Amino acid sequence: MAHAYFDHASAAPLLPEAVEAMQPFLTDHFGNPSSIHHYGEAPRAAIEHARKQVAAFIGTEPNRIVFTSSATESSNLAVKGIALARQDNGRHIVVSTIEHSSVSNSARALEKQGFEVSVVPVDRHGLVSSDGLDRAIRDDTVLVTIQHANNEIGTIQPIADLAAVCHRRGTLLHVDGTAAVGRIPVDVTALAVDAYAFPAQSFYGPKGVAALYLKQGVRPRSLIDGGIQEKGKRAGTENVPGIVGMGMAAEVAAARLPKWADTIGALGHRLWNEVPKRIEHIIPTGHATERLPGHVSFCVEFVEGEAMLLFLEDEGFAVASGSACTQKTLKASPVLLAIGLHHGVAQSSLMLTLGKDNNMSEVDSFLAKLPPIVERLRAMSPLYAKFRRGDDPYAAPEHSSEGGH
Repeated sequence: MAHAYFDHASAAPLLPEAVEAMQPFLTDHFGNPSSIHHYGEAPRAAIEHARKQVAAFIGTEPNRIVFTSSATESSNLAVKGIALARQDNGRHIVVSTIEHSSVSNSARALEKQGFEVSVVPVDRHGLVSSDGLDRAIRDDTVLVTIQHANNEIGTIQPIADLAAVCHRRGTLLHVDGTAAVGRIPVDVTALAVDAYAFPAQSFYGPKGVAALYLKQGVRPRSLIDGGIQEKGKRAGTENVPGIVGMGMAAEVAAARLPKWADTIGALGHRLWNEVPKRIEHIIPTGHATERLPGHVSFCVEFVEGEAMLLFLEDEGFAVASGSACTQKTLKASPVLLAIGLHHGVAQSSLMLTLGKDNNMSEVDSFLAKLPPIVERLRAMSPLYAKFRRGDDPYAAPEHSSEGGH
């Protein structure tokens, strides 16, 4: 049975060039980059070379890049670190309703330390409006955090416009770029953001390494006590092989991104258009045009997303039903609820994120296999039975007032 991997938002295969670049630092160049003796020279030089590669990929200078272990750590450092460093100016932060848990949970942690958090809503397509953001910002707002693109519904935010609102109101903007980097061109200087978090795995680099861009003058409080690595912003011995792999992946991605985007864009466009033609009661999620190339997301009414994933796995397709960080909870996606979908509909989500190695044959095979799977699951669905009877499938059940609890 052929296998097709359509879940690149959760993990992507490692570029051969990155593997080759990492290899010497797993064997020969094992020294600590902080060591003064010659064993530290090659690792230290390799980190700084990778810093140049990563900085060039997102349009900034090398000294603006801080290496971390993950985008989650990068966002924690940005959200908590910047808020704590600027708390003398105010203790209010703003987040959107569809942020990744690394941001929303960081905001909740700050609330326990006396900060106030305001949540700015999104529209039906998952977009934050400039007016909505302007209304949420107060005189004591020290940080706004809004993702560049949503990994579940693919919507790309107008970051440059939102950054302009933040700066006009005298506050800083942190952006989670996990879903965007490696799929669309990113120039943090042109976007005028103050902090930008992203992992290597978003562009076929290794897991366990990421970066945080910090604009000149932005100095978050360090969250990890220890040494003076990463100019005192992130203590701990550096993951040299991972950083080297991230640098090489950034260099390769910078050269190949236009071709990759065209390829996966065409595949995603076919899926976006064809699935609703072949299956009734499909609800596309996210913006139709302002979305990531190769990202396709929709809800299949009257069918549970987890059931579709299992049936598709049996047919050789690896897909997702929301964020990899929340899928195992089996709860409705907060992102889908935030864009106004009913809880029952939100549990029927399917998300496909295509990669550079996918092809049209795999897409056509998926389009052939999905309809009979949906038909089979709907035949077993009590929600679909209620719908066919003319009842509201999502209406709350009536409870008797007699007996029981």
